[in-house]
Amino acid sequence: MSGIIGHTTYAILAAKASEARGLPIAPLIQRHLSTYLCGAYLGCDVQTMPAALCVDSGEQVGHGPGAVAKSPITGGAVRPWKFKFGDREIPPRELHFQFYGRAHLFIGWSKEDSDIAIPLSEWLDYAADVAGDAIELFGPGEQSLAYVLGWITHVAGDGLIKSVIKGLNLDLIDGTYTAKNRPLQDLIAFNEIGIGELGLNWAALLDDLAAVPVQPVQLHYMRCGKKQGRLGGHIAHGWEPSNEPLLRALLAENRRYQRIRSPRLVQQLTVKTAANSERVCDAELSRVAGGLSYMEMLEAAEKANFRHALWQMGEIIADAFAKIIDRQERLQEIPIEAESPDWNELTRRWLK
Repeated sequence: MSGIIGHTTYAILAAKASEARGLPIAPLIQRHLSTYLCGAYLGCDVQTMPAALCVDSGEQVGHGPGAVAKSPITGGAVRPWKFKFGDREIPPRELHFQFYGRAHLFIGWSKEDSDIAIPLSEWLDYAADVAGDAIELFGPGEQSLAYVLGWITHVAGDGLIKSVIKGLNLDLIDGTYTAKNRPLQDLIAFNEIGIGELGLNWAALLDDLAAVPVQPVQLHYMRCGKKQGRLGGHIAHGWEPSNEPLLRALLAENRRYQRIRSPRLVQQLTVKTAANSERVCDAELSRVAGGLSYMEMLEAAEKANFRHALWQMGEIIADAFAKIIDRQERLQEIPIEAESPDWNELTRRWLK
């Protein structure tokens, strides 16, 4: 699973696993859930922008550097979309190459910038430094830390689903992460897991996370601000403060376009009931999945033990949280909240 449905699901499951373990970050995540979920997607996927313009309707379509052959709205012609920044018009692919690796740490780097990638063996130390800086440089509020925790779930989740980090056991149709099985993963996570088991209101959840403002801490962990803090003390290379204005504008664009994408995704992923009472999915998603019907997708997911893979995802990300907490004393200092009196208790105390 990739994209906003997958990463939101991973983050929610990791939050539940963290709460079950009694990790000190768990209550903070619940207090700032939308910010945490925004970090889990827009905190990493900076390629969230249009790919093209529909010639017939003028609507922006596609996603980032992905090719769009025809309009998904009208079936007609499209023309390339470019990001306007000052007097420049920048193709999405160029922005993807420039910034994607900076958010993902150990994957997705352009060849030109691969020398500043973070080794897989060092990413937890890097994340621990960022978490400490979220508290010390971007506090005293908790929003920055919640956003960083969401970003951590994305980095770990991408590493696992792309088999860079070991521990995820999933062989669905034709592998762990393929073009053919991604519709299955998104459809089942959206309908069976998200709505059916977790009770998610996807439309509200996606809209709320896209409304979270740009978080300055993202410029810091992408090394596009001034070198400072714990991260600056440990990582001397790769800092490009001259990129800050462009990245800040791009992050705002990510949020703008995601609010356009979200209703489209909800409509496309919502399974419907046909006249014969059979549950059916979007025809294009079925085509990409090799012509499988939704009922066949459910059978394939059951055979692959997809729910167990999602459980592994939540557990492994919670493991990463625990290791980062062990490395970062400022996370260990997060106070355990005392039980707050409910209204009945306050009434008993104060009503005289």
